[in-house]
Amino acid sequence: MTRWLPLCLLLLAWPALAAPTPAERLIADATRRVEATPDQAAAHTALAMALARRARETADAALYDRALVSLERADELAPDDFDAARTRVWVLLGKHEFAAALTAATALNVRYPDDLMTYALLVDANIELGRYADAETAAQWLLDLRPGNIPGLTRAAYLRELYGDLDGSIELMLQALQRTAPAETEDRAWLLTQVSHLQLQAGRVDLAGRAVTDALTLFPGYHYALHQLAQVRGAQGRFDDALAVRRQHFAAAPHPENRLWLARALARAGHADEAAREFVAFAQGARAESTNGDNANRELVDYLADEGQDPKAALALAEREFEHRQDIQTRTALAQALAGNGRHADAWRQMQAVLAVGTRDPALLYRAGFIAATAGEDVRARDLLREALALAPWHPSAASAAARLADTLVSTR
Repeated sequence: MTRWLPLCLLLLAWPALAAPTPAERLIADATRRVEATPDQAAAHTALAMALARRARETADAALYDRALVSLERADELAPDDFDAARTRVWVLLGKHEFAAALTAATALNVRYPDDLMTYALLVDANIELGRYADAETAAQWLLDLRPGNIPGLTRAAYLRELYGDLDGSIELMLQALQRTAPAETEDRAWLLTQVSHLQLQAGRVDLAGRAVTDALTLFPGYHYALHQLAQVRGAQGRFDDALAVRRQHFAAAPHPENRLWLARALARAGHADEAAREFVAFAQGARAESTNGDNANRELVDYLADEGQDPKAALALAEREFEHRQDIQTRTALAQALAGNGRHADAWRQMQAVLAVGTRDPALLYRAGFIAATAGEDVRARDLLREALALAPWHPSAASAAARLADTLVSTR
């Protein structure tokens, strides 16, 4: 189960030995194409798409800015080019400019109503903004136009996850995996990482571990898979191993939200002093980018409402973020901040909207259970916390949930 680790470390230590990734090959091909035909808009668009794919491989957001430079050149050469416009939507999504991406994708869909990837981008933008009914409509069009296509399968899988159908989501992800070419190692690793995430949500820790190990075998050092492996190691109670993976993860993708994960892993493994330093560094980094599209505002709200002990700042930030996106994760952050400021009824209303979507994410169920209890909804709190404990007894909130069930909800049995 863990024999991949030395291989990953070896490949990280000697990257020159590793074969080029799919995105690196695309960048090399597109760069040669631009050099050979600098006045061809399609060449610059191809380079932009390759850079965007590399950004997903590496979590290097600067690559999206480079992609935009290539798209500007494509626009100069061929104004109103469809491929360039569609690639720009992809880049906007990567930069977390979701409202702008939705506007652009909607305009493209009007012009080209039969394009599969435009529907896929519509799904992505609508999901990030919390517009789930619109996302479902776009996903259905995507599958109706070409049943079994990979973008349609993955989008439908994510919607099923949101609606609480974890097994259905896994089935669709595995279908997409079967249809993905072996040479597309990053795509396959991403799919396996998603399967691991879903298996862990469903409480199947061993299966989650196998899937993420396979992902890292395919794509060593993959930042998404390292995050997921740390989650699995924590679920297994292997806190020192989880911390070691978290260190690798942050080295691979040194973003504020990943520093928060590292800080919490340090605290859970008993490294209080180092954890405290990382929490401070996280807050500084998250505040510095809080006005960007790609930010760590939800994580900062979580921190300010918990470790940071600044409930007023948490609520101000949560309300500002909620103006831009109303997905269930952002709504949960707002609920947490409201509860921290004593607005328990308002917090519970937000969590009811989250639960109405159908999610079975244990982290959200734990949060909903605690908020229900503070709002005086003891019976609902008991049910939510029991469900969360059944799915994820290893979760950091489990001990608090068990204590609340034992001490404060006995009278509701």
